Amino acid sequence: MKTKLALSAIAAAVAMFSQGAFAQASAPARAEVKAEAKANVKAHTSGIPKGLSSEAKPGSTTTRAERKATTKAALKAKEGTPMGEVGSMGSGATAGSTTTRAERKATTKAALKAGEVPAGQAASGAK
Repeated sequence: MKTKLALSAIAAAVAMFSQGAFAQASAPARAEVKAEAKANVKAHTSGIPKGLSSEAKPGSTTTRAERKATTKAALKAKEGTPMGEVGSMGSGATAGSTTTRAERKATTKAALKAGEVPAGQAASGAK
């Protein structure tokens, strides 16, 4: 019984280690990989799929100074809004609500009393 256990353990160990040896034998050597990468760099093909370009494309043709000058002129002429304020960057956002907090609370309280708010939508403790 002990010999069967020992033999099966040895067989399992041999099988496990032999798989690793076979996997390493079939993989390319590090020198081969480095040589292939160096050849790709010389040929300007770094593994990028066809249709994609490795060269960066400029997003704008104007210089930074030109953009700053046009922005400054627009702000002086009140054509735009200062950065960070509502509507900046042409977002079209409005300035927010025109009702006060007290008006909103009164409207909500009236809706709760009338039962217009669905169950589960009311604030906790509101009846």
